[in-house]
Amino acid sequence: MAGPGDEIAATEGRSRGDLRASHADREQVIGILKAAFVQGMLAKDEFDQRVGQAFAARTCAELAVLTADLPVGPIAAQSSKPVRGQGEQPVLRPGPALAVATALYAGVWAFTFLPSWPTNAEGDSPAPIIMLFVSTTLIYLFVSVMAVGVMIAGWREKRAGGRQYITEPTRYPV
Repeated sequence: MAGPGDEIAATEGRSRGDLRASHADREQVIGILKAAFVQGMLAKDEFDQRVGQAFAARTCAELAVLTADLPVGPIAAQSSKPVRGQGEQPVLRPGPALAVATALYAGVWAFTFLPSWPTNAEGDSPAPIIMLFVSTTLIYLFVSVMAVGVMIAGWREKRAGGRQYITEPTRYPV
């Protein structure tokens, strides 16, 4: 009968390449292949072929052959999360601010128009309700214009590849 230490002793005699490849091993190799493809080290056909071989691989040795000619390390296995440069500000996302402003504005609309407010002798609504509606409309328009401005600035910066536009006039030597 085999004891708990016998399993470890049996696997110590074999090399890592003889071990059966796990799903995580295959995913790691596919990640390296993706990084190599994105960096231009693999052509599309070769990438597709190697990914197919990674899915069909049964042992770690078969997986190792697929990445033997590729650089292994932090560069090849990095995540695709973009890295910010030194001193660079994070990308501003106006969507959440615009969503909150829209929800608040819709609430003010419901508050001012749905209930029947008491009117004065001339049939006008109370002045504080009118001021609330006008002020929230102006605030909502301001937030909307700012959000659109942030989106346009983000698109321009993305299109320029992060380069800043020079707004000074160009001076030529005389």
